Formats: sequence, C-alpha cells, structure tokens
Amino acid sequence: MIFKLRKVQRLLFSTSPQPFLPLHVELNSHCYCGGEANIIELCKQNHFKEAIYAFHSLESKTLQRRTYANLFVACAQLKSIHHGRLVHRHLSSSKIISDVILHNHILIMYGKCGAMDDARQLFDIMPERNIVSWTSMISGYSQSNREIEAVELYLGMLHTGLLPDPFSLGSMVRSCSSLFDVELGRQLHCHRITEKDLVSWGSMIAGFAQQGHELKALHLFREMISTGVHRPNEFHFGSAFSACGNISLLEYGEQIHSLCTKFGLEKNAFAGCSLSDMYARCGMLNCTRKAFYQVEVPDLVSWNSVIGAFSFGGSADEAIQFFSEMRLSGLEPDDITIQCLLCACTIPQSLFQGQLFHAYLFKMSFGRNTTVCNALLNMYAKCSDLNTAMNLFEEMNNTRNTVSWNTILTACLQHQQPLQVFRLCGLMRSSKIEFDQITFNCIISASADLASLDMGNQVHCHALRNGFEDSLMVRNGLINMYAKCGNLNHAGKLFELTGSDCDVFSWNSLIVGYAQFGYGRESLELFKRMQLFGIKPNHVTFVGVLTACSYIGLVDDGLYYYDMMSTIYAISPTREHCSCIVDLLSRAGRLSEAESFLNKMPIEPDVIMWKTLLAACRIQNNMDIGKRAAERVLCIDPYSSAAYILLCSIYASSGCWDDLAKLRRSMRSHG
Repeated sequence: MIFKLRKVQRLLFSTSPQPFLPLHVELNSHCYCGGEANIIELCKQNHFKEAIYAFHSLESKTLQRRTYANLFVACAQLKSIHHGRLVHRHLSSSKIISDVILHNHILIMYGKCGAMDDARQLFDIMPERNIVSWTSMISGYSQSNREIEAVELYLGMLHTGLLPDPFSLGSMVRSCSSLFDVELGRQLHCHRITEKDLVSWGSMIAGFAQQGHELKALHLFREMISTGVHRPNEFHFGSAFSACGNISLLEYGEQIHSLCTKFGLEKNAFAGCSLSDMYARCGMLNCTRKAFYQVEVPDLVSWNSVIGAFSFGGSADEAIQFFSEMRLSGLEPDDITIQCLLCACTIPQSLFQGQLFHAYLFKMSFGRNTTVCNALLNMYAKCSDLNTAMNLFEEMNNTRNTVSWNTILTACLQHQQPLQVFRLCGLMRSSKIEFDQITFNCIISASADLASLDMGNQVHCHALRNGFEDSLMVRNGLINMYAKCGNLNHAGKLFELTGSDCDVFSWNSLIVGYAQFGYGRESLELFKRMQLFGIKPNHVTFVGVLTACSYIGLVDDGLYYYDMMSTIYAISPTREHCSCIVDLLSRAGRLSEAESFLNKMPIEPDVIMWKTLLAACRIQNNMDIGKRAAERVLCIDPYSSAAYILLCSIYASSGCWDDLAKLRRSMRSHG
C-alpha cells in the first residue's frame, strides 16, 4: 500500500505541467479539416476546441460573418483569450465590416474570458451600440468584480435613453450587493423610471428573481398588481412563478396561479411552463401534471421542464411517459431532454431503461455531445456500473471536459476506489485539463478514505497554490480529511479559520472526528456551539454526538440526544443512530434496556447490533439475554462462528455444562 501511495504521489504531483505548445505544433497533432460549414456544425455540437482547430486550418481565408460569430462563441465557451484575440485579429485584417451584432459577440467573448480592458477598447470605438452591447459590458464588469465600473457604465447607458433589460438590472443588483450599497441600489431602482410601464416592471421583477432576491421580486409583482394600471403578461407571471419555486413559497405561488387564471394566461406556453416548474420545485407533482396539460401548445422548453420535473422528483416511469407523448406530438428531443431522461435512470432498478436511452441517443446523433455523455457517465456510476462508466469515459477521448473528469472521479469515490482517483487525476493533469474545486475535493476525499495524511498535506498545498483556499467545499474536504487522519489540531485550526462561513458539513467533520478518536466531551461542546450559532444539525451530526456519548459513557445524555433528533429536528433515526444507542446501553451494562430497544427499533436490527449485545452479555455474564441475542444472531447468520464462541464462553462461565455440550454438537454439525 505504501509503495502504491508513493507511486500515485509521483504520478499526480511530480509530473510537471506540459508547456503550452506553439499553435502550429498543437494543430498538426489533430486531423481537422473542412470549410466554414464544418466550423459552424462543430460549434452547433458544442465541439468548440475542434472548431478552433478547423479555423486555423483555413489559413488566411476571409470568412463569413456567421462563421466569425460562431468562432467567438467557441472562444467564449472555452474561455480562451489567446484564441479569441487571434480570431479578432483575423477579422480585423479581413474585408468584413463588422456590424453591431458581430461586435457584441466579441464583447461577450472578452467578458467571459475576463479581458474587460480589451472589451472596453472595442466598446469605446464601436460606431453603433444597442442594449446588448451595454448589457454585455455591464455584466462583464460585474462578473469581474469591477462593480464601480459596472455602475458607471449603467448610468452612461441610462443617459443615452436606453432602458435596462433584466440582465443589466440583474448585474446591477449583484454589483450593489457586492458593494454593500443599499442606497445606491434604491437610486438605481428609481432612476429615470418615473412612469413605470410593463417593460420596466417586468425588467425589475425578472432581474431580482434571477439574482436570488426572490422576495423582493414578489413584493414588486404585488406592488405592480396593486397599482391597477397595467395588465400583467405571461413574462411577469413567469418571473413570479420562478421566484416562488426557487424558495418553495407554495402558498404564494397558488395565489399567483389563481391570478394567472383570472387573466386567462394559464394556457400560455411560457406562463404555464413556469407554473408547472414552480409546483415541481415545491414537490407537488400532481399539480405539475395538471398545470402542464393546461398549456394549449407546449413547446420543447415546456416538455423539457415537465420531463425534468418528474425525473428529478424520482418518477422515472412518468418522465418516460411524457417523453413518449412529446415524440407523438412531432417534437424532436434536444440534449436537455436526453439529460433529463438519463437523470431519471440513476437507480439500479432503472438501468435497463437507461441503456435503452443510451442506444437511442447514439441513433439520434447525440453520441458526441459532451453534456449528454457526462449525464451517461453519471447514470452508469449511480447504477453501480463503474466498469461501463469507465469504458464510456475512455471512449469520450477528446470530448472530455472538466465535468467529465469530475463525474468519473466522483464515481470512483462512490465505489471505494481511491487509488483510481489518484491515477485519473494524474492523467487529467497531463491532459492539461484544469482542476476546479470539485476535482480537489475528490482528491482530498480519496486521501481521507486512505487515511493518508502525507498525501492529504500535498493536496492541501496544491489547492492553496491554485487559489482554492477560500473555497468552502475545499476547506470542508480538508477539515474532514485531517479529522479522519487523526490530525485534529490541523482540522480544528482550519475550522476556526473558516469562521462564520462554516456550514453543517464543517461542523459535522469536526464533531464526528473528535468522537471517533475518543474526544467525546470536545465533540459534545462543539455540538452545543453549533446550536448556539443557529446551524441546523442533520443525521450525520447526531451520529457523531451519539458516538461521543457512547465513548465517554453518558447514557442518559445519549438517550436525550436520540429523542431530540426526532422530536426537535424531525430527523428519522437511521441504522447508524440505532447502532450507537445499542452500543451506548451495552457498554453501560444496561442490557435489558438494550434488548428492549432492539425489539422496538423502527427498523429491523442487523447482525452487528445483536453481536454488540451478545459481547456485552459475555462481559456481564448475563446468560439469559446472551442466549436470546445469540439465537437472533444465528437466525440471521447460521454460520456465525463469533456467536457460537461468545455463547460458549457465557455457558462455560455460568457452569451450564449440558448447554455447552449441546452447543458444541450443534457447532460440529454446522461445520
């Protein structure tokens, strides 16, 4: 094992990153050819890297506007500023006169690549600008954490007479939030909008709904209705339903549904689809179905929404039924439809249906679509078919992206293959695919599973070097890793550094870590602090708390926490919780209570629980309960040698020689 760990350490961390190859060398290693139609088709299929390669194979040929637009989309999706600038230079040296649409594509590309200075240079010399031009710049500045410039540009847009759209307003909401400037937000809200029309109301409602300020969006919707001046349209209702669904405000959503019916918009595809989605997010699938069937002519987005609702709601059969109805209506599925269906087939019982869809999507030419292949990887991994997932991953070859790698890494963790995680991460690094926080979290989890502190320390260093020290996901993974490796000092320091950002996972890692290494009182003190901070515990928290009580013999406290779990926090006891209580009572010698608890458990006791009681009976020399516990063990596992040996010990120490002789004959008869 030590040799293997050292080997994967060399593979993962000793391999120096390959330098960026000169463009001509990189391109010569790929056999991409074909004209502009090929570039456009590759972009349609989301093969953006191949589209860039195909562009460079065209040498100095002048392209059409449409081709340039697709290339800028490809560079934006790849976030490749290097290739984006090359395409921009190629366009500038051509005879094509860029119009506002093409300029907007370039602005969006620079914004997504974080090159806002390049974007501003172009924006300042553009002869014509429209709302998309301004919004692209405002959004780019906001996403690049340059909020002051975003606000200045927004004000400049207003001075030109243009009204904001939902996207520019959404960016402003985000910027004001980042600047902690409530007053500025109010001014922006009121600026120039003295006479509020349907567009301005709709923009504000949609902007707040899309940026996580759902209650504000709903208050604005109510304010608009209360004025009685304007008749809301399907887009206002769509934003309101979206806001209700995001925060599961079912009662408010039902009221808006009644209002939507009053205005006769429940049959509209946009409003009806949003209504159906709202009910799905609130867990009301029957209402989801009714709302969908009210829509007169559902479009593909509507079908995808209802298929996704039933897929994620765990109703695979109904999701497939909706898919069949969609096909009968004459609509062809897109990649989102396929992803939703594959998400419905993520339990072992639905593997066969997933395999049928696998065959279908290749027939429908979705076989090279990366997002669809990622959904397939996820489906096979969750259906306990890691070998098929690995084979599919190997077949993806050049179409893999970061999501593909993270999906297969997560699958290896779920199937207890931590060494595979290290091997794949080495390959991922040599493939020049950048690690993100999910990748690092997978490697950290693999280190925790192997209890390899040395490997965990190295991963910690690499995470810091790559700028992930502020990622809560990575920090939680590190706290968990250090706790599982027994380095509670490091785990505690990281926990304290995380401060108010700590979530339930942060607290759980340390509570369980302290409990498992015998620091029961520290674990319980941490649990009390967690409650004071208002963090709601989950079932993992109580596993740690009950384990701590068991280790330090706080029986009554343990029973109190077990009762608190269901009465105060509405957490149903799991097998782990019940096992902790059996261990707690058995260690304390309260064998009658332990037996009574086992007989009244909400779930069927397993063999480990009865063996725990049996072992305690041997220590306490309790022949009556020990005999019954042994019988229950042998009923579940007739060939349990441990049960026979423990029962023999009880009979011998109690002087029951006849019973001991009978038991030994039974042991010989069972081999």
